Amino acid sequence: MIKKTIEKIEASIQKISTSDNQKKDELIKLLSSLKLEIEELYKTHNEHAQSIAGFAEIASHETTRKNKESHLVNLSLEGLSSSVKGFEASNPKLVKIVNDLCNLLSSIGI
Repeated sequence: MIKKTIEKIEASIQKISTSDNQKKDELIKLLSSLKLEIEELYKTHNEHAQSIAGFAEIASHETTRKNKESHLVNLSLEGLSSSVKGFEASNPKLVKIVNDLCNLLSSIGI
C-alpha cells in the first residue's frame, strides 16, 4: 500500500508544470528520502507509516491541482506535518524530510 501511495505522489510531482526544474528535482529527491524512511518506519510503526504516506499523497495532490484552493493546501500540509509529531526524538531525519517537503510543496503550490 505504501509503495502505491509513493508511486501516486511521484506521478503527481511529474505533472507539476513549473518553470523551476530545480524545485521539481528537489521534490523528487525528498520523496525518495521519504520513501526510504517510511519503509523503515513501516516495519515498527505500520499505522503511523501509512498515515504519513497518506498525508503526503493528499498534500501532493492539493499542491499540484490546476485550480488550487489555498485552504485545502494549507490543511493538507498541516496534516502531513502533524503526522510526524512524536517522532522528533526517535526519527529526526523523517521529521526533517517531511518539514522540508511541506515547505517545498508550499512554495510551489501557493
